[in-house]
Amino acid sequence: MNTEAAKGTLILISTAIGNLEDMTWRAIRVLGEVDVLACEDTRRTRKIFVRYAVPSPKIILSYHEHNAEESGSRILNFLNLGYSVALCSDAGYPGISDPGYKIVSASLEAGFEIDVIPGPSVVSTALVASGLSTASFLFKGFSPHKSGQRKKFIEKDSLTPHTLVFFESPHRIYQFLQDAYLILGNRKAAVCMELTKKFQKVHRNYLANLCDQFSEKKPKGEITVVIAGNHPKFIKIK
Repeated sequence: MNTEAAKGTLILISTAIGNLEDMTWRAIRVLGEVDVLACEDTRRTRKIFVRYAVPSPKIILSYHEHNAEESGSRILNFLNLGYSVALCSDAGYPGISDPGYKIVSASLEAGFEIDVIPGPSVVSTALVASGLSTASFLFKGFSPHKSGQRKKFIEKDSLTPHTLVFFESPHRIYQFLQDAYLILGNRKAAVCMELTKKFQKVHRNYLANLCDQFSEKKPKGEITVVIAGNHPKFIKIK
């Protein structure tokens, strides 16, 4: 057991959202020092250890939405034993649109300390790249799959002046843009694809134009959509 790491501490580590060169030195150091590593996909996280020649922890376990309860219990047991446990998702911060918040909540309730190793975030990267207002924003995560539920989901924040940030699947991006246009009007928006990766692309336009762009486009990879808040400056009136 690493005696230098804080005992009974759950360490949340932000990992690269695409380009592995975006890992912080602190994150790499801590990954090489912890006793236990819990990650969303062990295969993807191992790429970090290979890239930076970091020794892997002796204990590595998966923690994702399908095994959160079982793996969460194991993590709490390790914390009880005084081990330092690191938690990371496939990309960005654990706990953002994944079940990491559950083990964070359980750990705090059990009296353990939480430490956060800051780093890359697709939310802030997309927000800044969009060219829209960054004064205030509202992160909405993934929208519902069905159009009716998705429209209600979008409509809840139709009057807010804050910039809106969504995650979306490449298979549903056209339908999402259509519903957003119908509910929010023709606002400025940005569709951010494969951020920090080789084929990174940011499409900036009004929602109507973006709907036309993606009507036949079959995108791949991860997508973040940023939409302007309810302000005349960012809305085109027909």
